[in-house]
Amino acid sequence: MHKPSIVSSFVIFFCATLAAQELSPVALPKPQTDGGKPLMQALRDRASQREFASDALSPQVLSNLLWAAWGVSRPESGKRTAPSAMNRQEMDIYVATADGLYRYEAKEHRLQPVTKDDVRALTGTQPYVGTAPVNLIYVSRAGGGSAEDQAIYGGAHAGFISENVYLFCASEGLATVVRASINREALAKAMQLGPGQKIVLAQTIGYPKKK
Repeated sequence: MHKPSIVSSFVIFFCATLAAQELSPVALPKPQTDGGKPLMQALRDRASQREFASDALSPQVLSNLLWAAWGVSRPESGKRTAPSAMNRQEMDIYVATADGLYRYEAKEHRLQPVTKDDVRALTGTQPYVGTAPVNLIYVSRAGGGSAEDQAIYGGAHAGFISENVYLFCASEGLATVVRASINREALAKAMQLGPGQKIVLAQTIGYPKKK
């Protein structure tokens, strides 16, 4: 297999950096970590929905959503709202919106721009993904252990995070569905992922479509 030269790799990195510079990092509001439905009620109401209104999520709702998904819940230790094997935290959440693609940086609780391109339609094979306000893409980073271990850990971590999102959406009256039907090669290219990054799942979030 042909490997890119140092020069071509630099050009790709430089172009990606320029594209990201057209967007600015987004500082999210402080997450609201009180309130919401009781856990047992949220579990009862958890459901997959595949019809979404096009209304954008407010900055506060997006902030709360990302914190619930994979935020830092114990600042003194840096531990998160979802577990990870040996606390390696080898999962990244990318946030695809109409404004562009961002990576969630949990420690700073902000969105780091990746590209101004609207990649929502590439996050799945169903038509609704291209118009729903938010698609989260769960990306694992290569860590320790065998390839089999990494695949198992990546799947488990994405499952933990996606269930947090499900429960948050059930609590807040949002619609969501997690998805594995993705053209991963095309999406990874659009996201400018490196060879050590693997797309595991994607999850669509929005307000329920009015009947």
